[in-house]
Amino acid sequence: MGDVLKRVPVREQDAHVRAANFEEVCYGYNREEAMEEASRCLNCKNAKCIQGCPVSINIPGFISKVREGDIEGAYKVIGEASALPAICGRVCPQESQCECKCIRGIKGEPVSIGKLERYVADYALEHDIKPERAKQKNGRRVAVIGSGPSGLTCAGDLAKLGYDVTVFEALHELGGVLVYGIPEFRLPKQKVVKKEIEKVRELGVNFETNVVIGKSTTIDQLIEEEKYEAVFIGSGAGLPMFMGIPGETANGVFSANEYLTRSNLMKAFDSSYDTPIAAGKKVAVVGGGNVAMDAARTALRLGAEVHIIYRRSEAELPARVEEVHHAKEEGVIFDLLTNPKEILEDENGWVKGMRVIRMELGEPDASGRRRPVEIPGSEYEIELDTVIMSLGTSPNPLIASTTKGLETNRRKCIVAEESNGQTSKACVFAGGDAVTGAATVILAMGAGKAGAKGIHEFLSGR
Repeated sequence: MGDVLKRVPVREQDAHVRAANFEEVCYGYNREEAMEEASRCLNCKNAKCIQGCPVSINIPGFISKVREGDIEGAYKVIGEASALPAICGRVCPQESQCECKCIRGIKGEPVSIGKLERYVADYALEHDIKPERAKQKNGRRVAVIGSGPSGLTCAGDLAKLGYDVTVFEALHELGGVLVYGIPEFRLPKQKVVKKEIEKVRELGVNFETNVVIGKSTTIDQLIEEEKYEAVFIGSGAGLPMFMGIPGETANGVFSANEYLTRSNLMKAFDSSYDTPIAAGKKVAVVGGGNVAMDAARTALRLGAEVHIIYRRSEAELPARVEEVHHAKEEGVIFDLLTNPKEILEDENGWVKGMRVIRMELGEPDASGRRRPVEIPGSEYEIELDTVIMSLGTSPNPLIASTTKGLETNRRKCIVAEESNGQTSKACVFAGGDAVTGAATVILAMGAGKAGAKGIHEFLSGR
């Protein structure tokens, strides 16, 4: 038994080795490590960690099963609340949610809840442990738009309640942001994402791909012609934002969304696929969130020297601490307190550099973070051949513009009740990035759970 104040360390690929491959960075726990880490849990009666979880997993409940060596029992406890534990165990920001509320963390390091969840979920995938299906169907039909984390969660929860659920996905692959947005080295597609989606299918959920709602059919048609009694919109936020600076239309400027989609979904990193990407030899990624880290670490693996350009300091980086740490270990260069002014083009319209200016932090803005202010006369140029803009995304307006009576706000996000996902159109519910703008996988899952609860109450007449 080790020091109870310290976590059982997690094995990882060596930074120099992994910087040249797309294999998963973190190896996770084995059975002995998981049981030892689980023994650090205090099994609190009033568990604050549950309050920190957007999907309210019974965390002490599943960890006590791990401690006993009952991994299948642990999976069943998690499965009551989450349909995607192997995904959440990898990409959920536990350090700012469940783990930051862990009592063990007051005098030592918090219990490694995320890594324990991942171990349990991976065990269930490897041993093909089936999720609990509904005892019987209730004969009522619900449509779910989008097969990302909010859509999958909503569909899974409704299927467990006996609903006949069909998920409509615009792309040819299921998974939404899980397949196109998050790189293989953080979230393996075959080993994890596809298998977790199969678990949702095993609950009785039907899937239809290549259906673009607003083009192939509309929500109004699903309700009026296809006789779906309720619809959940979990279509995400895939419309990229740009800065509006000179040179942004040059060849070699990507949105992070496009760059990652080409690499993750179209396998541009794999020379055997006929979908190459102009990867670049000297790349700047503008932004400081998780998506910026994903784009930077992808470009690095494609052979580039990579710079993160971020206008605030490291303390304000919105990305997970783990992602920043991994990016630095792998060799990504951080140009902090720096802001782009212009993208420079050569005579053929290709990126040749960027003019930037140094910043300093002034008074806090509306977000509570100190506002970056330009330092006069501090402009300089960086030589580049590729720029990736990672400034956030907003929802595609197609669904809202083709649905009668669906209210949106000035950011083009669908307006929905936070508690149950209900929109201005009574039988239509929504959640995740389509409502909030770009956020985390686990928050989208929480919204999917709320939407499923709202639909069940609506169709039950409550």
